[in-house]
Amino acid sequence: MLNISDIKTGKNIVHEKAPFVVLFHEQSKTGRAGSVLRTKLKNLITGAVLEKTFQGADQLEEADINKSKAQFLYKEGEDYAFMDNESYEQFTLPKSVLDSATDFLTEGTAVVVLNFNNLPINIEIPAKVTLKVIDAPPGIKGNTVSTGGKVVTLETGLRVSAPLFVNEGDKIIVNTERGEYVSRA
Repeated sequence: MLNISDIKTGKNIVHEKAPFVVLFHEQSKTGRAGSVLRTKLKNLITGAVLEKTFQGADQLEEADINKSKAQFLYKEGEDYAFMDNESYEQFTLPKSVLDSATDFLTEGTAVVVLNFNNLPINIEIPAKVTLKVIDAPPGIKGNTVSTGGKVVTLETGLRVSAPLFVNEGDKIIVNTERGEYVSRA
């Protein structure tokens, strides 16, 4: 069991029988009143974010989240299919759970699967992925008065700002945390 002083940003906890990750925490103590912990929690199954305040005597259970490696296979409707690299079992996760990670998934992408009670609940994607540019407006020579960039569309439908020299058919590296162009592949 965890005391409120053990709860930090990034910690996985169980709240109301569901796994949550702590996105933000702030502990305060006022006078003779007990310590209070204000948190912002994200449900790892549904993706819902809630704010919760814990009192000094509250104790929480640490979520037993196991990680395994898997590979993205295909998209079917609103579901995304993956295959576990060790057991070769296939499983699907809905777009509502994966959230913005779907902008970076292409066939064969290696991901880390978060398992709670031996069931896959969410994924972690690599910090950088390589994606193909499917639509890029032509770069106009001498157009360097502005920022020197243009918006290109990638194979997943994601639109990012890229330098003028990036053309349709090029492969570029994109930062998945910020959704930004990094370099050519």
